[in-house]
Amino acid sequence: MNWLTSSVLPKIKAWVSTREVPDKLWSKCPSCGQILFHRDLEENLQVCTSCDHHLRISADDRLAMLFDQGNYKIIDLPKTKRDPLKFRDRKKYNERLREAQAKTGRNDAIIVAYGTIENSRAVCAVFDFSFMGGSMNTSVGDALVRAAKLAEIEDASLIVFPASGGARMQEGILSLMQMPRTVAAIDNLKEHNLPFIVVLTDPTTGGVTASFAMLGDLHIAEPGSIIGFAGQRVIQETIHEKLPKGFQKAEYLQEHGMIDLVVHRRELKTILGQILRLIMFSESEDKLMALPHLQVKVLDQDNDAGVNDG
Repeated sequence: MNWLTSSVLPKIKAWVSTREVPDKLWSKCPSCGQILFHRDLEENLQVCTSCDHHLRISADDRLAMLFDQGNYKIIDLPKTKRDPLKFRDRKKYNERLREAQAKTGRNDAIIVAYGTIENSRAVCAVFDFSFMGGSMNTSVGDALVRAAKLAEIEDASLIVFPASGGARMQEGILSLMQMPRTVAAIDNLKEHNLPFIVVLTDPTTGGVTASFAMLGDLHIAEPGSIIGFAGQRVIQETIHEKLPKGFQKAEYLQEHGMIDLVVHRRELKTILGQILRLIMFSESEDKLMALPHLQVKVLDQDNDAGVNDG
């Protein structure tokens, strides 16, 4: 072996070899196709800097974005029941659970936290779509019941951020029973005159939409979010008609009276802070009396008197 092969050749190979690109350095916008640098996306709260499309954001990032100074307490939740129906499709349900838990680092598809938003007490329940599509099972139902109970104890607002494909089929009827359970928990919260606000994110579908997600005192949605019960293809094949443009998008639902506000992610904390101040610090005996007039007051951000009037 001469000096060319032992010394020079390895240096040349190292110089011309392709360097590995770190994972998640770039992302492609699903709306406009623009290639986005990950740091730019993070600074812009996972919103495309080219077309303003709202990409999905992790539950942890959402909580840090919402609470004052990013400070909040995570609430302990019951452990997921292991495969109560011994369900198996292409994989055992236990295997799917283990994979999702390893991927996300959390026990199930929801996280519940407590803190302040613009100095107003709030309990937030945030769905994690990366955990089996944010599907609702018994553990998610338990988490929402606990979140509602905590809001009662702390005299706080309950804000839920659903992002879900619906009920988790691997738990069958047990999953479907979480629909009336969560509805009952929300009804009990309202009996205590505490506000329940739903921030609909992409996507919110199935049994989640058919239960607590459409029972809010106020419904806010992120721009472009898909919100509905059944899929568009199923609906179209059932009614044998072409669906209107933008069907099931947040903006379409706002135009037809199902959503109160469509709010950009950058403005969400500010808007929620205004809403909570209006409701929680109202001098009225019934805090929820302010809700029917809330949309006009929140939109008129430049008119402080308009926000504070009764």
